[in-house]
Parts: sequence; structure tokens; C-alpha cells
Amino acid sequence: MDSTQTDAYLRRLGAEYPARPTVDALRDLHLRHLRTVPFENLSVHLGEEIVLEEKRLLDKVVGARRGGFCYELNGLFGALLAALGYGVTLLAARVYKDDGAGLGIPYDHLALRVRTVDGGDWLADVGFGAHSHGPLAFAERGEQEDPGGTFHVVEAGPDAAGVRGGHDTARAADLDVLRDGKPVYRVELRPRVLGDFVSGAWWHSTSPRSHFLTAPVCSRVTEDGGRITLSGHRLTSTAADGTREERELATDEEVLAAYRDHFGIGLDRVPVVARP
Repeated sequence: MDSTQTDAYLRRLGAEYPARPTVDALRDLHLRHLRTVPFENLSVHLGEEIVLEEKRLLDKVVGARRGGFCYELNGLFGALLAALGYGVTLLAARVYKDDGAGLGIPYDHLALRVRTVDGGDWLADVGFGAHSHGPLAFAERGEQEDPGGTFHVVEAGPDAAGVRGGHDTARAADLDVLRDGKPVYRVELRPRVLGDFVSGAWWHSTSPRSHFLTAPVCSRVTEDGGRITLSGHRLTSTAADGTREERELATDEEVLAAYRDHFGIGLDRVPVVARP
């Protein structure tokens, strides 16, 4: 990412160029990203190809002022942080299923390990939807309070194959990320590159088992710490205290206006559900 692209990305976030790659600057960029760039799967329902290449992601997120899902958002955010002087490692993760029936596919999710000049390593994630508002301390094993909940980063136990990670040692063990006591995803410590996640992006975009195909979703953190989400024709506003207000939008014109007014996304047609 060159200086012109970096400046354009920072303008997209409404952020100044940080003087140094510190943890405070990382927290600011992380929260701005969650407030400004929505988590969305609209490409799946608009028939758009998802290409995990930096230039294509810049064209989408910065040029077209769109959002994306984890591979796109964290992949591009990682490139921005690297351009700003942070040490960035892409990590693969597997998301815990809501029904408790184990973990999702390999390369299910992309998260970032970020090293700052002043505060060690941090787990950054601007591509998971409802999650922590700030980066989590990578080496901290106690509770970490965040506006998004109470988080734990803990060493994972053996998986279904009886292994804990790349090696059978605690140092190399995978890490489980818990929110309010519930496991969210399992992170592998081995460094990855963006191209490693192409198969995961393809699966989530095409598999009949992918929940991304069931409805268009667009969501971001609001200025007051709540969340605004448009799923199909249902617009949900969640306050910081958890209270929710839902409204069913009656017409396509209302849906297009909601994309524009709440997420800054201008569409010429309503996304059609890929798998009704």
C-alpha cells in the first residue's frame, strides 16, 4: 500500500496519520473502522466476485466506500497497519457453531496479530460483526472488559483430532477467544498470507451450508457504542445497553435508502437472496 492509498484509506476512516504505531493509535483506528466500514455480505447477493487482492479490496472498501466480510476487512486493515509501521501477522481461525456442535471449516475466519512499538502484541478484528470494539491483549489470560462484552483469550484444549495446535506444546497451542463466557472462535498461531484464505472465502460465498447465503446483512457500530444492522428488509437498532428496536422496511426504495443513510452505501438495486 503506497502513501496515496494509505492517505485515502485514512480519509475513509476519518483518521489522521498516526505519529507512531502505538497501541492508542491502534485502538483509535480499530474503533473508527468498526464505525465507518460496515461488515456486509452484499457481494454474495449482488453476484459480485470476491477477490482477495489488495488492489481489488482497496477499490471496493476505499474507492466504492463499501464494506465486506472478515477476509476483506481484516485483510485490508492489516495492510493499512503494516503501511503505518505496525508489525502485522495474519492468523486463521475457526468459528464455534451456535449449536455447540464444534468448529467451522479451516480458514473460517481471518484475524490479525498486531505488534505495537509500546504495548506488545494485540488481537485485532474489524471483520467479525458484533465483537470487541478494541483490540485484545494477545498475551493476557484474564478478563478483558470492552464495550462489546467481557473477553477472554485462553489456551485451547485438544481439538477433534486430539491436537492443540501446530505442536503439542502450550507455547504453540491454539487460542480460544471467549465473549461473556461463550467461545467465539479458535485462533491458530501459525502466520498466514491473504491468499491462504481464498478457499474459505469461496466456501462462504457458495456453499449451501454457508449462513452468508441466507440473507443480505450489513452492520456497523454506532457512535454511541450500539449497532445498526440491516438484514434483508429488517432494520435493527441496538443501543449500547442492549435494548433493541426493529422495523420491517416495506419497499425496495426504503431498503436502498437505509443502505445509503445508515451505511453510506449507494446501490442501484436491492440484493437478491442467493439461497432463499
